[in-house]
Amino acid sequence: MKKKNKNNQNPLNPYKRKFGDRKDGRRIRTIEPLTIVEPFFMKTRNDANNLIQDYIDLSYINSYIREKKAAGLKNFNAMHVLISTYVRTVSQKPGINRFVSGYRLFARNSIDVIMEVKKELALNAPATMVKFHFAPDSTAEEVYHEMNNKIEAYWNEETKENAFDKVARLLKYIPRWIFSLLRKIFDILDYFGKLPKFLLEVSPFHGSMVITSMASLGIPSIFHHLYNFGNIPMFISFSTARHTYEMNKDGKVEQKHYLDINFTTDDRICDGQYYASALHQMRVLLKNPKLLDKKPEAIIPDIR
Repeated sequence: MKKKNKNNQNPLNPYKRKFGDRKDGRRIRTIEPLTIVEPFFMKTRNDANNLIQDYIDLSYINSYIREKKAAGLKNFNAMHVLISTYVRTVSQKPGINRFVSGYRLFARNSIDVIMEVKKELALNAPATMVKFHFAPDSTAEEVYHEMNNKIEAYWNEETKENAFDKVARLLKYIPRWIFSLLRKIFDILDYFGKLPKFLLEVSPFHGSMVITSMASLGIPSIFHHLYNFGNIPMFISFSTARHTYEMNKDGKVEQKHYLDINFTTDDRICDGQYYASALHQMRVLLKNPKLLDKKPEAIIPDIR
């Protein structure tokens, strides 16, 4: 859900639209020369992949989840905590929500998180990609309700098809050479920021971040590649499957449970120091998830 402030401005992008801006982002014009030239030498997102591995003690998150479930949020889980943490971090560190398109750097106008959703709660059920829109001041409960409402609406559809499924179903009947030509046309339109708004809305390749859980599969978190088509600059993969035995400060052995988190990021959108500060902010929130129950004091827009 997108919100605007009292002056009817987008809090992520309070500046006046200029020539060269896109439907989904504002061109950043006050960047250093290195950032300007990097996309010409690292032309695709997979040329510029950075891999970050981290973990957090699950005791903080599990305690918070239990409180939320006791308060009536019956399906509240680690996914909601992680997405809420990401949204809150973007509200304070908007640089991680930038993207590169057409060799230029843009500040995204919205927070759009994409994840795979099963059409049924069964192991071999087909899945689709669902895009969620979050206001930058969203609390954890608001993130939970936004996600649950959209997923339940999708499950209640008789055809079990969302907008992306319908477009994909039409495309699969097109001969390969025509599909290949269409893809090239899409590339050109995207390069100049002219893709139709409805395609940007349904595309799982355009957004702030993709998140996936390995917990239900019982395997370690993976490093997922970025997509060269579209403009997604970050992929987060996590797993809650790691359990260890460690000695505590009293010299006793206890079982510990960890949330392993892997990030694949586009190196071109911000420098290492900025990424490190954003990661630090996420760790603070994951260790103190109750901070996600309060709205941020201010939304910090990206640089001009």
